[in-house]
Amino acid sequence: MRWFPITRFAKIRFGILLALLTVSTAWAVRPLVVWLAYAPQEGDVVFQSLPGGSDLVETIEGATHSPFSHCGVVVRHDGRWMVLEAIGNVHYTSRLPWILRGRGNHLAAYRLRPEHRASIPAMRTGMERLLGLPYDTRYELGDDAIYCSELVWKGWQVVTGQPLGRLVKLGDLDWRPYSEVIQKYDQCGPNDLPLDRLMITPRDLAKAPELERVFNFGF
Repeated sequence: MRWFPITRFAKIRFGILLALLTVSTAWAVRPLVVWLAYAPQEGDVVFQSLPGGSDLVETIEGATHSPFSHCGVVVRHDGRWMVLEAIGNVHYTSRLPWILRGRGNHLAAYRLRPEHRASIPAMRTGMERLLGLPYDTRYELGDDAIYCSELVWKGWQVVTGQPLGRLVKLGDLDWRPYSEVIQKYDQCGPNDLPLDRLMITPRDLAKAPELERVFNFGF
């Protein structure tokens, strides 16, 4: 019995099959590698790029010139590491499914600097009071609906009275290429865009001086 291809056609076919097997194996193994390599701690703020094809994702990343389109906070919940996040609504997501969701399984983790870590339990409580609230596609800082970086920002602000990252106005961002998307979700006309609306973007949250990056895969 021959274990290796002999003819030219068989060699080509074997090479294609081997390449496909390598790619599929890498696709399956990569999120597990990220899961094993990243050692989470309570209160870590994690960032990812959401899958492409969504006008909201393209607007967030394009208007901020950043690959970060989503974030959440790592917490120990029911004996497991979970991510407390606002996507769809405010809820917990298991860590591995959270990694699997990210484009390319990319993940960046930022940790509060040692002098700020005593505030983590209260920050978590501040975020948990928003559990179940719907996602805010208008990106306002109200309490009726919550977007991802707002959830983290409010958890911190409730505890400390201080911002986590710099609030920016919509008009400060590169909003013009995404004007129609903003109109769609804000239900406004082209002359009524809320350019003075303050928001906290994933990009600006990650730049908070209270945070330091402790893990990076893909960014």
